[in-house]
Amino acid sequence: MRVPKLFKLAAFSAITLHGAVFAEDKPKVINFGVASVGQGGRPQVGGSWIATAHSKGMLEEEFKADGIQVRWHFFKTAGPGVNEAYTNNLLDFAWQGDLPQIIGKANGLPTKFIMAAGRRATFYLAATEDSTAESIKDIAGRKVSIFKGTCTQLSANRALEANGLSEKDLKVYNMDTATSTAALATKDVELAFGGNNLFSVRDRGLAKIVYSAKEDNGGKYGCSTGVTVTEEFAAKYPDIVKRVVKTLVKAALWTEDEKNRTQVYQLWAKSGFPFRYWEQDNAKQDFHTRLSPLIDEWFVASYRKSIADAKRFGLLKRDIDLDRWFDRSYLEAALKELNLENHWQPERAEAWQNAGSLHASN
Repeated sequence: MRVPKLFKLAAFSAITLHGAVFAEDKPKVINFGVASVGQGGRPQVGGSWIATAHSKGMLEEEFKADGIQVRWHFFKTAGPGVNEAYTNNLLDFAWQGDLPQIIGKANGLPTKFIMAAGRRATFYLAATEDSTAESIKDIAGRKVSIFKGTCTQLSANRALEANGLSEKDLKVYNMDTATSTAALATKDVELAFGGNNLFSVRDRGLAKIVYSAKEDNGGKYGCSTGVTVTEEFAAKYPDIVKRVVKTLVKAALWTEDEKNRTQVYQLWAKSGFPFRYWEQDNAKQDFHTRLSPLIDEWFVASYRKSIADAKRFGLLKRDIDLDRWFDRSYLEAALKELNLENHWQPERAEAWQNAGSLHASN
């Protein structure tokens, strides 16, 4: 019996399509978003093992034999920029702070939260060198820059509240990191909340640090950060997600090792913020605890508190089901495969209320 030519063509097309489905068991590109940029907008950052993984090319090395390209996307617009890119299907993974992450999820971004990346992040308040402000209590009615929509905004609101203030008591200007630093130097604002980027104007004699979260209740006002992946990517390439997480766990392990501290700061200095800034910013910090990838009791409690705080400060309207959002399966598999199941000790939720000092003893 002769098979019609049209049927043969259809059958061939089906086989080709079927083969293509199997050929796509891995992506051609992994797009990874980073909610920060280096000095001058350079595509390099510091301050986390995400920065370490990027600078050392760890993901690129992991997927080199597979022919999978890793593209890093750095956002001057920080967390809000990452959310916009997620909305436009431009990213597969991203590293962000807690506030933009929960805002994105509350507004329907289809992501899974797959590993913690940091907790108790340090932030500062700087004032112009001629400002009479000596602490947060002194800044009511003054011009202050805050990068809105980022975890720094949430941290600043917590610190303000602890000192009997809110954003409504200030003349707030929404500025990104670079703009904020420049505005402080030119005295277009009197004060600015930010990170170690503020050290540059301090060292030029143009500003002074009047508040450091590092010394305030063990840094409990500082934000937490983590890594997310799109639900679509996770469903389509579960093995790739496992390998990404496994590689990032290796980055966390290398970064926290005290004998690598000098090399870590050298890598982070590629951001354009010098070695000494990272050294000062992280002096006596216990990376083992602060950079733990575990989604433990403390970390979950910190996100519950971030949701509650954000709603109270008027930064968030909807709630989030954290139990459905957090997916520990990839991290647990990576820790088991690397024989690191007992390397990081989970922090209990009670530690959130009694942050204490998590500084190293040396």
